[in-house]
Amino acid sequence: MEFRLNREAVPAEEIIYSGVQEQGVELDYILPDYYPDIVRLVRCDVIPVVSDWSVSGDRLTYELRCEIRLLYCGEDGSELRCVTQKQDYSKTVELGRSTDSPEVTLAAKSDHINFRAVNKRRLDVRGAVSVRISVRGERSQEVVSDAFGMNIQLKKAPVRFAANRLSAEKTVQLSEEVALSAAQPPVIDIVYRTCSAGECEMKTVSGKLLAKGEIKADILYSCSSGGSSSLEPMSFTIPYSQILDMEGLDDTYECIVRAEIISCELTPTADKDGENRLLKCEPELRITCRAVKTSDIMAAVDAYSTVYPCEVEYSEIQAQQMPSVYAESFRHSAVLAEGDAVPAEIYALWCTPKNINTRVGEDGRSVMITGMLTYSMAAKDNSGQMIMPDRDEAFEEQIDIGDDLTGAEVSAELSGANVSYNISPEGVLTAKADIPLKISAGSSAAIRAVTAVTVDDSVKKQRDGDYAIKLYFGVENEDVWDIAKRYSTDASAIMEENELTGEKLENGRMLLIPIKE
Repeated sequence: MEFRLNREAVPAEEIIYSGVQEQGVELDYILPDYYPDIVRLVRCDVIPVVSDWSVSGDRLTYELRCEIRLLYCGEDGSELRCVTQKQDYSKTVELGRSTDSPEVTLAAKSDHINFRAVNKRRLDVRGAVSVRISVRGERSQEVVSDAFGMNIQLKKAPVRFAANRLSAEKTVQLSEEVALSAAQPPVIDIVYRTCSAGECEMKTVSGKLLAKGEIKADILYSCSSGGSSSLEPMSFTIPYSQILDMEGLDDTYECIVRAEIISCELTPTADKDGENRLLKCEPELRITCRAVKTSDIMAAVDAYSTVYPCEVEYSEIQAQQMPSVYAESFRHSAVLAEGDAVPAEIYALWCTPKNINTRVGEDGRSVMITGMLTYSMAAKDNSGQMIMPDRDEAFEEQIDIGDDLTGAEVSAELSGANVSYNISPEGVLTAKADIPLKISAGSSAAIRAVTAVTVDDSVKKQRDGDYAIKLYFGVENEDVWDIAKRYSTDASAIMEENELTGEKLENGRMLLIPIKE
């Protein structure tokens, strides 16, 4: 009797490389002549970003850009000045093996920073940043989808997988000039800034993707108000609209678009009256798109012959799909200062998440998010000195999703916190942060599928007697397939003989097992 197997190829993602690479940061800097002498150091930040990357064979090369921002007080000790320097590093990673169409994720963060003034004109900075690296590739897995002959029986299960994948990336340089309002004083120096891309809207049009959104800039600049040094906050947005070429893209694809800021240059410029009342903003924006078209097959997850002995080979199949993205938020509050430690004046307060960890909750339908929130403020203390202290607060939040997340790979991105504060009559400074977050749940379906079946037709199975029907007492939730396999018969015949409507027994009962050749 002829025996034949049909096979289907199921593409799946696999991790090629996962790790962390560190880079030391050092700066020995002498102030230019037009900067005032250093009286007091206030703050130093290192902002790392991966500006570019490429994969050649089994090697990943990426460019790491570190922007060092050091704030100090000059002259009378209250006016803030900012020293900004950039350092670029070229880094390589040996992946171990090559892969076609790699998907690379690079996330850079600052680990620690130490800074000091060697003298009134010289600064020394030492620190370290790290880059978390993940490289995924694609491999093909063959599974049995059907079998014919030799009285073979197959148990099948649906497998949904990414049949086609497309990706695109575009980097653009934007430029916008923004004027201060009439009520705002002229700029002396920009002492703090953040630039974020926010939500990115998308539209697919026959092989192209239109991505648009707004870049939001929040800045804090030093100025003179009422004859004394002060700080002034300012926010503005810059719209963007870009087209990415993605050959083959249509409405049958699911897309995830992400926009991120690589760098943002902010330069104060003079207006017609010679005052620094204009800001030239030049953000560098990177837009990436990942598109997936999904397909379904029925794959064999178990097999046996009712007549002949057979060997079945199995393999764990990982069928990756487009992750589901959930937009959520939570509120966090923290006591930042009490009594005499409360600043005399607060100019700005912001919150930065770090060391974020995520996991699926015990109920399987929620996500547990833990990490640290760093509250920072720009203020003037009771002695009239400019200060920018930080306070770290650990947090743990449970976010109810509602969907079944069992076995899902989850991650969370926190950004754009809206922070407010209150000073109570008792002199307690409390901050409240409303933090939006995006939760990504990777729907990786792992099944134990049949990859090969070998039937020995030289001999038949030996039965323990000559009978056509056997009695069997089944227990609640027992799988009919397992019963049929045990007695080398047809599962559908058991269901028909006993008028069963489901593939599992609803309760314990006596069954008639028809024995078929």
